[in-house]
Amino acid sequence: MKKFVALMLALALCLSLVSIPAFAEETIKIVMMVDTTVVDQNNGRDAFEARWEELHPGFDLEIIQPDHSAYYDVMQQRMASGDWPDVLILSSTYYADYAANGALWDMTEAWENSQTKNSGRFFGDSVIEGLKIDGRLYGFAPTRGNGCVTYIKKAWLDAVGMEAPTTYEDYIAMCKAFVEKYGTYAVSAAGFVGNEAPFVNYLPEFYQDAYPFFIQQEDGTWVDGFTQDNMKAALQRIQDAVADGIIDKETLTNKTSDARNKFYDDKFGVFTYWAGTWATNLKTNLEANGKDGELIALKPLEGCPLYYDRVPPVWSITSKCANPQAVFDAFIDTMLDGGDVQMLWTYGVEGVHWSKSAGTVLAGTDKEATYADGEFHMLESLEKAGTLYTKNHIDPMLSLASFAEGYYDPKEASVKPEAKAASELFNNYSRLASIVPATPEMSELNGDLTQIKSEIIADIALGNITIEEGYARFAEEGLELSNTIVESLNALN
Repeated sequence: MKKFVALMLALALCLSLVSIPAFAEETIKIVMMVDTTVVDQNNGRDAFEARWEELHPGFDLEIIQPDHSAYYDVMQQRMASGDWPDVLILSSTYYADYAANGALWDMTEAWENSQTKNSGRFFGDSVIEGLKIDGRLYGFAPTRGNGCVTYIKKAWLDAVGMEAPTTYEDYIAMCKAFVEKYGTYAVSAAGFVGNEAPFVNYLPEFYQDAYPFFIQQEDGTWVDGFTQDNMKAALQRIQDAVADGIIDKETLTNKTSDARNKFYDDKFGVFTYWAGTWATNLKTNLEANGKDGELIALKPLEGCPLYYDRVPPVWSITSKCANPQAVFDAFIDTMLDGGDVQMLWTYGVEGVHWSKSAGTVLAGTDKEATYADGEFHMLESLEKAGTLYTKNHIDPMLSLASFAEGYYDPKEASVKPEAKAASELFNNYSRLASIVPATPEMSELNGDLTQIKSEIIADIALGNITIEEGYARFAEEGLELSNTIVESLNALN
């Protein structure tokens, strides 16, 4: 986050302290800001919006949806301008920061009294507890956080006569065999380090036990993980892998879509990406490109920690919202209603994203399938011909509430075997990430500190500087910022 974000938020709050006219009884407008984890304009967003409004009489939903990779830049700009949405989706880092700076409505009591919590269908109390900051709740998550697993193309393994690796030495040997066989890199990712927690989830085999953000030790004290020796070892592994042609140099500038498209085009064979539904997405997009779609989801390598189950993105209501309780009731508390609204958030719009009418999907392809009347099935993507939709915003394998008794739950019909297998592997080999408390020092300084770290990691990865040179730069430009934040975190103890 940018420097002085706390100051800008405070200023915007002050500017908001003017009289707000009461809503007209007939219509309440809700301005929602979201990334492309909700269907976008190319994938039937207008139909989603219309269906949501149909299910919520008296409400007008306006959707602001920047491109996925630009979401947080645009979101920060909008918040800094003072023109805040009523409700928005936030990663754990922004959630903690905005909550600490008074930008989010406290929904603790609203949640305790909500229909969702008291429905008897909700089983995510531990997730909600993990979202509380100093005992107060400022955001709601309809799902577990999920995380990434490493997928290996089985056809590539077969081509080099190898089995899935179990150790880092085996992993590197496999990657080198891929480079030699195919004349290309073996691994690509969206950045050498992530821009939000858990930061290292796209290159877990290289980071292993290292973590570039603030971590709490067993004795309760905080340290900056970037300053630890295991981070230097991780950066050496990354630098060596880039130098050996194993990691794509364009990882520096890749967006997630760039990495996915390279994977679909057979530019590389090892891809760490989201578990569950994305296993099906990767498979079907490979096959749509005429490639072999069989993937092996890799268990964590021996001696490496478990995959990160991230803190889920949360839906928060901003403190400038004129009628936050109404927005909570209509927007938050219906998302897992066990019926039509939950169906909309999970699978999309009937006739656009899914159907129960008799028909044939992917006609003329080897994936052609015919369904009888009343048989649930996903429909062909509006944007990517030859592929089927798998979900909307809520992954059915991650949802924190079941559908109501008697309401048809299409989960078994919609979840493919590869998605189920990847999800089960992740659930068995993952650990929960945690929220780092926000302090004024964190809010003010961490944006600059993160930028310094990212630049140093990139330069080390590409071999522009040595590990020693990188940490010499950090000592000069970032260490004071780091120490100040660490001191502020330890002062909370």
